[in-house]
Amino acid sequence: MLISQDKMPRKYPIEKTRDIGIIAHIDAGKTTVTERILFYTGISHKIGEVHDGQAIMDWMVQEKERGITITSAATTCRWREYWINIIDTPGHIDFTVEVQRSLRVLDGAVVVFDGVAGVEPQSETVWRQADRFNVPRICFINKLDRIGANFKKSFQSILDKLSPNALVLQIPIGQESKFEGMIDLLKMKALYFEGDFGQNVAEKEIPDNLREKSEKAREKLIEKVAAEDEVLLEKFLAKKQISEQELKKVLRKNTLKCKLVPVFCGSALKNKGVQLLLDAICDYLPSPQDLPPVEGTDPKTGETIERKMDDSEPFSALVFKIAADPYVGTLNYFRIYSGTLTKGSYAWNSVSGEKERIGRILKMHANTRQDLDEAFTGDIVAAVGFKNTSTGHTLCDEKNPILLEKITFPEPVISIRIEPKSKEDQEKLILSLKKLSEEDPTFRQKEDIETGETIISGMGELHLDVLVDRMRREFNVEANIGKPQVAYKETICEEMKAEGKYIRQSGGRGQYGHVWLKVKPKERGEGFEFINAIKGGTIPQEFIPAVQKGVKEAMDKGVIAGYPMVDIEVTLYDGSFHEVDSSEIAFKIASSQALQEASKKARPIILEPIMKLEVVIPSEFFGDVIGDLNRRRGVIEETKDRVNLKIIDAKTPLSEMFGYATSLRSLTQGRGTFTMEFDNYDKVPEGITQEIIEGKRK
Repeated sequence: MLISQDKMPRKYPIEKTRDIGIIAHIDAGKTTVTERILFYTGISHKIGEVHDGQAIMDWMVQEKERGITITSAATTCRWREYWINIIDTPGHIDFTVEVQRSLRVLDGAVVVFDGVAGVEPQSETVWRQADRFNVPRICFINKLDRIGANFKKSFQSILDKLSPNALVLQIPIGQESKFEGMIDLLKMKALYFEGDFGQNVAEKEIPDNLREKSEKAREKLIEKVAAEDEVLLEKFLAKKQISEQELKKVLRKNTLKCKLVPVFCGSALKNKGVQLLLDAICDYLPSPQDLPPVEGTDPKTGETIERKMDDSEPFSALVFKIAADPYVGTLNYFRIYSGTLTKGSYAWNSVSGEKERIGRILKMHANTRQDLDEAFTGDIVAAVGFKNTSTGHTLCDEKNPILLEKITFPEPVISIRIEPKSKEDQEKLILSLKKLSEEDPTFRQKEDIETGETIISGMGELHLDVLVDRMRREFNVEANIGKPQVAYKETICEEMKAEGKYIRQSGGRGQYGHVWLKVKPKERGEGFEFINAIKGGTIPQEFIPAVQKGVKEAMDKGVIAGYPMVDIEVTLYDGSFHEVDSSEIAFKIASSQALQEASKKARPIILEPIMKLEVVIPSEFFGDVIGDLNRRRGVIEETKDRVNLKIIDAKTPLSEMFGYATSLRSLTQGRGTFTMEFDNYDKVPEGITQEIIEGKRK
């Protein structure tokens, strides 16, 4: 069913394929860069602007209204003889899942920076995510036409905060309103952008006033590139001429190894520098073949196996996104790592252990679709009609199964209660919640056992706001929404042992379960670990899973205020059983009781989510804003100056930050902005613990 290369020629060779993502802090201009790429590559014939709600890649109603990217959108374009698959990702921290899952399947990334602000908190977050997946990247310092833009400062912030391996390949000609073009330090030419949309790149001599600066910058560039290659280093030290081709070759090789990060500049909005960025994507970012073989495990043996990124290898692909399309149904986006796939064939889901029929293969362009008969290694495509496939699942050839590394997602930090307005909305609500949680792994729903209410959880107020808006528009669900609530957790501070016994005798066969558990605190963020230390068969092996299940269920409801317990190691070290009366249910209840008992004695505490906050305000409001943050239990970590502005870096508990946007607007006459992202869980002060317990009881 899966067809090999010789039966089905590719339209373009794999070495001419680029799978890249555009990632950045919110408002750095990612979508504007993508829109220009689509225009210059001939995919669109009209430039769509984000601020007019006309951007092709921001196709959702919620994106057009808010002027931000919410969901990652995929598209494909052609530049020179290269095919570029692009994913435009959101910048807002509430939608970090979109960045994470996109980076997992991409080969390279373009990181966009605001030329005024330089490196911002979210830039650091996406950079760390790219580090985690070892994604080679290039940088684009955008918005150099804005007031306060400063290329040198922005580049320095990349060196200081992100990577000392960044190196400048272009320097701007002028800045702010005088920004005209840039100097290419490899060609040593001045480049200007002419025509109504900057479509004609004019190569001219470097202006005299920038000649010396350009030569110094080129010298630095050559020194940094030559340091990575013995042959070039010898030439450099001997003061011999090094050609542009030699520099490009070594630069590409070391960009692919993440040893060097080339930096480019421009203004996407003013149509300057985007064609050179496209050249850089082709010249310096990897094709699927430039990367090492993808590793996975054999589902039967658990051994590590590899697949070369080649059409002749057995088929393997990773599903990284599920999306509901009103016209075709559920779309499963996947990246093909090896082999080929044809329409009408079958693929094996090595997670669910089921076959999926490939009814339609679609090449996506934002929210429009193009039907394909086949797809090849390196392609990012979507399929329709899968029955049991979710985000992170592996699709492969049934005769050559492989299990690729899953995608891990952050835990939600905020919850709200939701109830349908009418009986008719009840069923629609259940359906819409199911569909939305399939699409978004950071969106969770559960029922409060005590009140019977539905609780939805997500990554922030905006995240939940957008989801509720989607319920209303896409699924016609009218619902009442409660106040946002913090996703508190509970843990313990000491090591403690406890016994759990469940014995019932009621004529005939009874129930008997008896365990001794030891609980021990783990480091923050390490999660739960269950250790079976039973020796000599004091508890038979078949009851151990029931003990673990009982422990996990008991951890869902903590001992202080009923919040889930985290970061605990539980060891089952002793117990006893009855030949006739012992059962799984008895051991489950006994272990649940033992965990509750041990946790009560082990100095339990409540943990709250702490957020990393960056506030940007005009200098005159500095005192008022600092005072307000102190009242919110904020810890000020650093304050910096940026052109007439003050930047405050702080850490604050999420529970104190509800309604902060309104508060900051009123304190700064509407001129202050802030970004906030989850940082860690930390202990709640004792006075506030009491308030939380009482609030929960109410």
